[in-house]
Amino acid sequence: MQFWKRDSISRPQPAQAPDTARAARRLRLLLVDEDATSRAVVARRLSHLGYDVALAENGFTALSMLVARPVDIILIDMALTLLPALVTMRKIRAAGLADNACFVMIGGRSDRVCAVEALDAGADDHVVKPFDFDLLDARLRHLCARAEQVGALARHNAELDARIARRALELGETRDALAEMQADRARLVSSIQALHDEIARLNATRN
Repeated sequence: MQFWKRDSISRPQPAQAPDTARAARRLRLLLVDEDATSRAVVARRLSHLGYDVALAENGFTALSMLVARPVDIILIDMALTLLPALVTMRKIRAAGLADNACFVMIGGRSDRVCAVEALDAGADDHVVKPFDFDLLDARLRHLCARAEQVGALARHNAELDARIARRALELGETRDALAEMQADRARLVSSIQALHDEIARLNATRN
């Protein structure tokens, strides 16, 4: 396994506001490709484009790396043989190793069947070799931005569900307290009525 991380000081950037800086953070990418030359070339180019790139020579290596290294994007070559690309994607998802990652499958320019198969299997996108790296960069960042928006919406919905659940619990407790107060009032009224009846009986006895 290999890691490519370009030192940020080698590419001076203008001063950015905190929100902009967070949005422009280096995305973590895992490339799974059995071709060593292809891995090196793609890693070098993507590193220059601002990605922290980890390399896996097959699907099994990718699975072991993801146990300890979360990523934003997983690029998988459809030509994998040791563990096929779609099987690799399914195993990663089944193991819960990349719940928030975008899966992008790599195929040949003329292999339309593989592209359809990859998308049908649940890949987020399919790209073809040879790459236009500027276009690839734009597509990857768009996927990550969309995934972040979906994640934020899911977190917001979860917070709303939690608030609703707490409110329902509070209302239930309020109803229980109100019911207990009504029962206490009924018991008090009954006691007062019994006292009035006893006083009336005693007055009748004296007369």
